[in-house]
Amino acid sequence: MIQVKPSGAVTRFSTYGLSWRHPNIRPSQLMETLHKRVTACVIIIGNEILSGRTSDANLAYLGQRLGELGIHLYEARVIPDTEDAIINTVNQCRRIYDYVFTTGGIGPTHDDITSQSIAKAFGTPIKRDAEAVARLKAYYGLDDLNEERLRMANVPKGARLIDNPVSAAPGFEIENVLVLAGVPAIMRIMFEGITHRLTGGAPILSRTVSTNLSEGQMVNGLKVVQAHYPDVIIGSYPFFRKQRFGVSIVLRGVDAGTLNGAAADVQALVVELGGELPTERKGR
Repeated sequence: MIQVKPSGAVTRFSTYGLSWRHPNIRPSQLMETLHKRVTACVIIIGNEILSGRTSDANLAYLGQRLGELGIHLYEARVIPDTEDAIINTVNQCRRIYDYVFTTGGIGPTHDDITSQSIAKAFGTPIKRDAEAVARLKAYYGLDDLNEERLRMANVPKGARLIDNPVSAAPGFEIENVLVLAGVPAIMRIMFEGITHRLTGGAPILSRTVSTNLSEGQMVNGLKVVQAHYPDVIIGSYPFFRKQRFGVSIVLRGVDAGTLNGAAADVQALVVELGGELPTERKGR
Protein backbone atom coordinates (compact mmCIF):
# COMPACT_ATOMS: atom_id res chain seq x y z
CA MET A 1 0.00 0.00 0.00
CA ILE A 2 1.33 3.37 -0.97
CA GLN A 3 1.56 5.82 1.93
CA VAL A 4 2.89 9.33 2.26
CA LYS A 5 3.27 10.06 5.96
CA PRO A 6 3.73 13.32 7.84
CA SER A 7 6.83 11.73 9.40
CA GLY A 8 8.54 12.11 6.03
CA ALA A 9 7.83 15.80 5.85
CA VAL A 10 9.86 18.78 6.88
CA THR A 11 8.70 19.85 10.34
CA ARG A 12 8.83 23.43 11.52
CA PHE A 13 7.24 25.40 14.31
CA SER A 14 4.89 28.16 13.23
CA THR A 15 3.75 31.07 15.34
CA TYR A 16 0.92 29.15 16.98
CA GLY A 17 1.54 25.44 16.59
CA LEU A 18 3.11 22.69 14.57
CA SER A 19 3.16 22.86 10.81
CA TRP A 20 4.52 20.70 8.04
CA ARG A 21 4.83 21.01 4.30
CA HIS A 22 5.65 18.48 1.62
CA PRO A 23 9.36 17.58 1.90
CA ASN A 24 10.35 18.33 -1.69
CA ILE A 25 8.74 21.73 -2.20
CA ARG A 26 11.21 24.52 -1.49
CA PRO A 27 9.70 27.83 -0.29
CA SER A 28 10.97 29.59 -3.42
CA GLN A 29 9.04 27.11 -5.58
CA LEU A 30 5.83 27.06 -3.57
CA MET A 31 3.89 29.91 -5.16
CA GLU A 32 4.88 28.90 -8.69
CA THR A 33 3.82 25.32 -8.01
CA LEU A 34 0.49 26.35 -6.47
CA HIS A 35 -0.55 28.18 -9.63
CA LYS A 36 -0.46 24.87 -11.55
CA ARG A 37 -2.57 22.78 -9.19
CA VAL A 38 -5.70 22.83 -7.07
CA THR A 39 -4.33 23.09 -3.55
CA ALA A 40 -5.46 22.73 0.03
CA CYS A 41 -4.38 23.27 3.61
CA VAL A 42 -5.71 21.57 6.75
CA ILE A 43 -5.88 23.49 10.03
CA ILE A 44 -6.29 21.19 13.04
CA ILE A 45 -7.67 23.17 15.95
CA GLY A 46 -7.39 21.84 19.48
CA ASN A 47 -5.35 22.15 22.65
CA GLU A 48 -5.87 18.42 23.18
CA ILE A 49 -3.90 17.66 20.00
CA LEU A 50 -0.99 19.93 20.92
CA SER A 51 -0.83 18.51 24.44
CA GLY A 52 -0.60 14.94 23.16
CA ARG A 53 -3.71 13.83 25.03
CA THR A 54 -5.49 13.14 21.75
CA SER A 55 -3.98 11.76 18.55
CA ASP A 56 -5.20 13.35 15.34
CA ALA A 57 -6.83 10.90 12.95
CA ASN A 58 -8.20 13.37 10.43
CA LEU A 59 -5.12 14.48 8.53
CA ALA A 60 -4.28 11.13 6.93
CA TYR A 61 -7.88 10.68 5.83
CA LEU A 62 -8.14 14.14 4.32
CA GLY A 63 -4.78 13.82 2.58
CA GLN A 64 -5.80 10.58 0.92
CA ARG A 65 -9.29 11.67 -0.08
CA LEU A 66 -8.18 15.06 -1.38
CA GLY A 67 -5.56 13.33 -3.50
CA GLU A 68 -8.23 11.07 -4.97
CA LEU A 69 -10.20 14.21 -5.86
CA GLY A 70 -7.19 15.81 -7.56
CA ILE A 71 -6.60 18.35 -4.79
CA HIS A 72 -3.02 18.62 -3.55
CA LEU A 73 -2.69 18.92 0.24
CA TYR A 74 0.37 21.15 0.65
CA GLU A 75 0.30 22.13 4.30
CA ALA A 76 -1.17 21.19 7.68
CA ARG A 77 -1.07 23.26 10.85
CA VAL A 78 -1.98 22.32 14.40
CA ILE A 79 -3.04 25.33 16.46
CA PRO A 80 -4.58 25.95 19.90
CA ASP A 81 -8.13 26.97 20.74
CA THR A 82 -7.34 30.68 20.87
CA GLU A 83 -8.98 33.43 18.89
CA ASP A 84 -5.78 35.07 17.65
CA ALA A 85 -4.34 31.75 16.49
CA ILE A 86 -7.47 30.83 14.55
CA ILE A 87 -7.96 34.27 12.98
CA ASN A 88 -4.34 34.71 11.91
CA THR A 89 -3.88 31.17 10.64
CA VAL A 90 -7.12 31.11 8.66
CA ASN A 91 -6.37 34.48 7.09
CA GLN A 92 -2.85 33.41 6.12
CA CYS A 93 -3.91 30.11 4.60
CA ARG A 94 -7.04 31.19 2.76
CA ARG A 95 -5.00 33.69 0.75
CA ILE A 96 -2.53 31.00 -0.38
CA TYR A 97 -4.57 27.87 -1.01
CA ASP A 98 -7.67 27.07 -3.07
CA TYR A 99 -9.28 25.27 -0.14
CA VAL A 100 -8.76 25.48 3.62
CA PHE A 101 -10.26 22.77 5.82
CA THR A 102 -10.48 23.22 9.57
CA THR A 103 -11.25 20.47 12.06
CA GLY A 104 -12.33 20.90 15.67
CA GLY A 105 -13.76 23.59 17.90
CA ILE A 106 -17.41 23.67 16.79
CA GLY A 107 -18.99 21.96 19.80
CA PRO A 108 -21.03 23.44 22.69
CA THR A 109 -18.30 23.98 25.30
CA HIS A 110 -16.57 27.20 26.35
CA ASP A 111 -13.40 26.44 24.40
CA ASP A 112 -15.23 25.71 21.14
CA ILE A 113 -14.57 29.08 19.53
CA THR A 114 -13.85 28.18 15.91
CA SER A 115 -17.08 29.60 14.48
CA GLN A 116 -16.86 33.00 16.12
CA SER A 117 -13.14 33.26 15.37
CA ILE A 118 -13.62 32.52 11.68
CA ALA A 119 -16.40 35.10 11.53
CA LYS A 120 -13.91 37.64 12.86
CA ALA A 121 -11.30 36.47 10.34
CA PHE A 122 -13.73 37.38 7.56
CA GLY A 123 -14.90 40.56 9.26
CA THR A 124 -18.50 39.40 9.26
CA PRO A 125 -21.00 39.08 12.14
CA ILE A 126 -21.92 35.71 13.56
CA LYS A 127 -25.61 34.81 13.53
CA ARG A 128 -27.85 32.05 14.80
CA ASP A 129 -28.85 30.14 11.69
CA ALA A 130 -32.53 29.19 11.60
CA GLU A 131 -31.96 26.00 9.63
CA ALA A 132 -29.23 24.90 12.04
CA VAL A 133 -31.57 25.56 14.99
CA ALA A 134 -34.27 23.45 13.34
CA ARG A 135 -31.84 20.57 12.90
CA LEU A 136 -30.76 20.74 16.53
CA LYS A 137 -34.39 20.86 17.72
CA ALA A 138 -35.18 17.77 15.67
CA TYR A 139 -32.17 15.93 17.10
CA TYR A 140 -32.31 16.93 20.78
CA GLY A 141 -35.96 17.80 21.29
CA LEU A 142 -37.07 20.98 23.03
CA ASP A 143 -36.44 19.65 26.55
CA ASP A 144 -32.74 18.91 25.96
CA LEU A 145 -31.88 21.82 23.66
CA ASN A 146 -30.22 24.25 26.05
CA GLU A 147 -28.39 27.48 25.26
CA GLU A 148 -24.99 25.75 25.20
CA ARG A 149 -26.16 23.39 22.47
CA LEU A 150 -27.81 26.23 20.58
CA ARG A 151 -24.36 27.84 20.29
CA MET A 152 -23.65 25.16 17.70
CA ALA A 153 -26.16 26.90 15.43
CA ASN A 154 -24.07 30.08 15.37
CA VAL A 155 -22.28 30.56 12.04
CA PRO A 156 -20.79 33.54 10.17
CA LYS A 157 -23.31 35.54 8.19
CA GLY A 158 -23.40 34.33 4.61
CA ALA A 159 -21.96 30.90 5.40
CA ARG A 160 -23.37 27.75 3.82
CA LEU A 161 -24.13 24.87 6.18
CA ILE A 162 -22.34 21.52 5.99
CA ASP A 163 -24.58 18.64 7.00
CA ASN A 164 -23.83 16.51 10.04
CA PRO A 165 -26.01 13.37 9.82
CA VAL A 166 -24.46 11.93 13.00
CA SER A 167 -25.14 14.55 15.69
CA ALA A 168 -26.96 17.32 13.75
CA ALA A 169 -24.60 20.17 14.70
CA PRO A 170 -23.51 21.50 11.30
CA GLY A 171 -20.22 22.74 9.98
CA PHE A 172 -20.12 25.52 7.44
CA GLU A 173 -18.45 26.84 4.33
CA ILE A 174 -17.50 30.49 3.86
CA GLU A 175 -15.69 31.38 0.65
CA ASN A 176 -12.84 28.85 0.39
CA VAL A 177 -12.83 27.84 4.08
CA LEU A 178 -14.68 24.67 5.06
CA VAL A 179 -15.24 24.07 8.77
CA LEU A 180 -15.63 20.47 9.94
CA ALA A 181 -16.01 18.65 13.23
CA GLY A 182 -12.98 17.30 15.07
CA VAL A 183 -14.42 13.87 15.94
CA PRO A 184 -13.05 11.63 13.17
CA ALA A 185 -16.22 9.62 12.48
CA ILE A 186 -18.27 12.81 12.18
CA MET A 187 -15.62 14.67 10.21
CA ARG A 188 -15.45 11.93 7.58
CA ILE A 189 -19.20 11.86 7.01
CA MET A 190 -19.30 15.66 6.81
CA PHE A 191 -16.43 15.70 4.32
CA GLU A 192 -17.99 13.04 2.11
CA GLY A 193 -21.15 15.14 2.03
CA ILE A 194 -19.33 18.07 0.42
CA THR A 195 -17.09 16.34 -2.10
CA HIS A 196 -19.50 17.32 -4.88
CA ARG A 197 -18.81 20.99 -4.03
CA LEU A 198 -15.07 20.63 -4.53
CA THR A 199 -13.38 21.21 -7.88
CA GLY A 200 -10.15 19.30 -8.27
CA GLY A 201 -7.78 18.40 -11.05
CA ALA A 202 -6.63 15.00 -12.24
CA PRO A 203 -6.39 12.39 -9.46
CA ILE A 204 -2.97 12.16 -7.88
CA LEU A 205 -1.20 8.90 -8.73
CA SER A 206 1.69 7.32 -6.87
CA ARG A 207 4.45 4.78 -7.40
CA THR A 208 6.80 3.31 -4.82
CA VAL A 209 10.25 1.82 -5.31
CA SER A 210 11.70 0.13 -2.21
CA THR A 211 15.30 -1.00 -1.78
CA ASN A 212 17.88 -2.00 0.82
CA LEU A 213 20.01 1.03 -0.07
CA SER A 214 20.23 4.05 2.23
CA GLU A 215 19.11 7.59 1.52
CA GLY A 216 22.73 8.72 1.57
CA GLN A 217 23.63 6.31 -1.22
CA MET A 218 20.79 7.51 -3.42
CA VAL A 219 20.71 11.24 -2.74
CA ASN A 220 22.78 12.42 -5.72
CA GLY A 221 21.02 10.16 -8.19
CA LEU A 222 17.61 11.21 -6.92
CA LYS A 223 18.53 14.85 -7.48
CA VAL A 224 19.14 14.03 -11.14
CA VAL A 225 15.83 12.18 -11.48
CA GLN A 226 13.96 15.02 -9.77
CA ALA A 227 15.53 17.59 -12.11
CA HIS A 228 14.49 15.50 -15.11
CA TYR A 229 10.89 15.16 -13.90
CA PRO A 230 9.94 18.53 -12.33
CA ASP A 231 6.21 17.66 -12.35
CA VAL A 232 6.75 14.57 -10.20
CA ILE A 233 7.08 14.94 -6.44
CA ILE A 234 9.70 12.53 -5.15
CA GLY A 235 10.13 11.70 -1.47
CA SER A 236 12.41 9.23 0.30
CA TYR A 237 11.23 7.43 3.45
CA PRO A 238 13.64 5.21 5.44
CA PHE A 239 12.27 2.03 7.03
CA PHE A 240 13.33 -0.81 9.30
CA ARG A 241 11.42 -4.04 8.82
CA LYS A 242 12.23 -7.71 9.05
CA GLN A 243 15.50 -6.75 10.74
CA ARG A 244 16.63 -4.81 7.69
CA PHE A 245 17.10 -1.14 6.93
CA GLY A 246 16.10 0.36 3.62
CA VAL A 247 14.32 3.23 1.94
CA SER A 248 11.11 3.60 -0.02
CA ILE A 249 11.13 6.17 -2.81
CA VAL A 250 7.59 7.49 -3.28
CA LEU A 251 6.78 9.30 -6.53
CA ARG A 252 3.55 11.27 -6.95
CA GLY A 253 2.09 13.02 -9.97
CA VAL A 254 -0.96 13.27 -12.21
CA ASP A 255 0.37 11.94 -15.52
CA ALA A 256 0.76 8.16 -15.55
CA GLY A 257 3.30 8.11 -18.38
CA THR A 258 5.57 10.66 -16.75
CA LEU A 259 5.22 8.93 -13.39
CA ASN A 260 6.11 5.54 -14.86
CA GLY A 261 9.15 7.05 -16.55
CA ALA A 262 10.39 8.55 -13.30
CA ALA A 263 9.81 5.27 -11.44
CA ALA A 264 11.76 3.39 -14.10
CA ASP A 265 14.67 5.80 -13.71
CA VAL A 266 14.66 5.28 -9.93
CA GLN A 267 14.67 1.53 -10.44
CA ALA A 268 17.61 1.88 -12.84
CA LEU A 269 19.42 3.98 -10.23
CA VAL A 270 18.94 1.26 -7.61
CA VAL A 271 20.36 -1.37 -9.96
CA GLU A 272 23.30 0.87 -10.87
CA LEU A 273 24.14 1.33 -7.18
CA GLY A 274 23.99 -2.40 -6.52
CA GLY A 275 20.82 -2.37 -4.48
CA GLU A 276 18.09 -4.97 -4.25
CA LEU A 277 14.89 -4.15 -6.08
CA PRO A 278 11.61 -5.81 -4.98
CA THR A 279 8.68 -5.76 -7.32
CA GLU A 280 7.33 -2.24 -7.65
CA ARG A 281 3.81 -1.72 -6.38
CA LYS A 282 1.40 0.77 -7.90
CA GLY A 283 -0.88 3.09 -5.96
CA ARG A 284 -4.00 4.78 -7.15
